Amino acid sequence: MPAKWTLDDIPWEKFDPGKVDPDLLRSVKAASLVERNADDYAVYLCNVFHDDPEFKQAVHHWAVEECQHGEALRRWAEMADSSFDFEKSFRRFTDGFQIPLDVSQSVRGSRTGELIARCVVEVGTSANYSAIADASDEPVLKKISQNIAGDEFRHYKLFYTHMKRYCAHERPGMLFRLRVAFGRILESEDDELAFAYFCANDETEPYDRKKSNAAYMKRTYLCFERRHLERALAMTVKAATLHLNARVLRLLAGLAHRFMRWRARSVNA
Repeated sequence: MPAKWTLDDIPWEKFDPGKVDPDLLRSVKAASLVERNADDYAVYLCNVFHDDPEFKQAVHHWAVEECQHGEALRRWAEMADSSFDFEKSFRRFTDGFQIPLDVSQSVRGSRTGELIARCVVEVGTSANYSAIADASDEPVLKKISQNIAGDEFRHYKLFYTHMKRYCAHERPGMLFRLRVAFGRILESEDDELAFAYFCANDETEPYDRKKSNAAYMKRTYLCFERRHLERALAMTVKAATLHLNARVLRLLAGLAHRFMRWRARSVNA
């Protein structure tokens, strides 16, 4: 299945250096490393679902699109900052952050749990790139972010479809589903993004997870608007097969939005 878009579809000639936001640039550099590292996640997922050829084929296609995201963000970052050495940063990142590849079972406890976690990741990335697209005035970054956000939404639907298939067979309990879904949300402040931020921005001091995570949050969380979080929460509770009405979702989104604003403004970075 061909990708929905290619690098040739991006209007690179419209790049406007005067509209580059330095804070967004630092976040985009980090994102380019994480997205480009999708091949490792594909290996992990194919090991976990080793006897499911249909899903493995979908994973290979997913990884191609994710790596393209990394290449698009890389090219934009290099245009915005000619000193950005992607290859050096990427080697530094992959040398210091590695996911377990030699596995045959999911770290989430079941295949359903793995797919719920993947849904949550796609929710977060779709919301993140939607927020960047809306926050940026630079036309090329806006287009790239819109394209990636659309891909991530489709990826969510991909993993959700397979999750329902495994959920019908494994029948995990409600508490398990909620624990996996909201546990994965809490992992958004783990080492991966913090270390990617550190590597991408050529920090010279020793790596400090707390400091790098604070720097990433300060430059990313403020992009989010309440509407981004409303959609993300709706998709998250759907992945956990939990049913909440629209009023409750709006309330939770409002609380999450206030928390993220407070979190971004309270950290020292």
